[in-house]
Amino acid sequence: MSPSWRLRLADRYVRTFIRRESWGDTFQLARRARRVFGSPKFWAQIRSLGLTVKAVDNGRVRGEWLEPRNPQPGAILYIHGGGYVAGSTNTHRPVTAALARLTRRRVFSLEYRLAPEHRFPAAFDDALEGYRWIVDELHGDTPLLALAGDSAGGGLTLAILTAARDNGDPLPACAVLYSPWTDMAGLIEAPHPNANRCAMFAPPNIDDFAEAYLGGASRLEQRASPLLSDMHGLPPILLQVGEPELLIEDSRRVHQKIRDAGGLSDLEIWPHAFHGWQMLDGLVPEARMALDQSAAFIVRHLYAPRADAGETARTAAN
Repeated sequence: MSPSWRLRLADRYVRTFIRRESWGDTFQLARRARRVFGSPKFWAQIRSLGLTVKAVDNGRVRGEWLEPRNPQPGAILYIHGGGYVAGSTNTHRPVTAALARLTRRRVFSLEYRLAPEHRFPAAFDDALEGYRWIVDELHGDTPLLALAGDSAGGGLTLAILTAARDNGDPLPACAVLYSPWTDMAGLIEAPHPNANRCAMFAPPNIDDFAEAYLGGASRLEQRASPLLSDMHGLPPILLQVGEPELLIEDSRRVHQKIRDAGGLSDLEIWPHAFHGWQMLDGLVPEARMALDQSAAFIVRHLYAPRADAGETARTAAN
């Protein structure tokens, strides 16, 4: 299937105005990421029309609830991306609002502390506390809870799943990972096969963002590189990633490790899609297609027993 003209146009924009070989020093990187990542405020407001948005800042978590009309039982915890240095509930409203509408569930979009002002493990700690908070909000009824996250937020989602499992916390019904960043340890071979094909990032950027978050912490730390974790005993997981992305191997390897551990994993590889294309819901048809499929995955697993779920690895060509 050929890409839509809107996806081609968006790809050209990303290559021209976002991709750089170097983003500068740590604080220059953070400032630029906060300027170019995510949705502008006016578009976030447009995409959330018809939803009830309620801010939460209770000393335990910060974020916002997005609630559709007549919501069904259950909830989704969403953890935004942004390379650990950028992003917010506002910048990722196009995705969280779409998930609320498409699943007819409440979505809690979590804020977490950003690097370099707050380095590792601040983001992980906030994400894990956010997960425990929403479990409490649901009175422990985790079969009615789904997790989702993109990029760095996808890595955080996987990291808190493995941490919750190891700590004996109840696990959610399922999780969706959009192009998760799961490897800060440099396990992917160099030169990367998509080094010149990725519209968003050049290979040196990965090290620079990792340094901004980790500081002096080890890149082998599993809370930062959850690809290194044992993948047994996780709930069903859907991964979506663009075929030209620099992070495609993160998704492929997570998928394979889950399958090797006996778990349930669906891997969707989208031809022509650049990193974070789901953010363009309402502008790019491939964004809505991806969100439709991830919402259907969530709804299916919020209702279905886990044993009924199958595992697939497919190319989302249509």
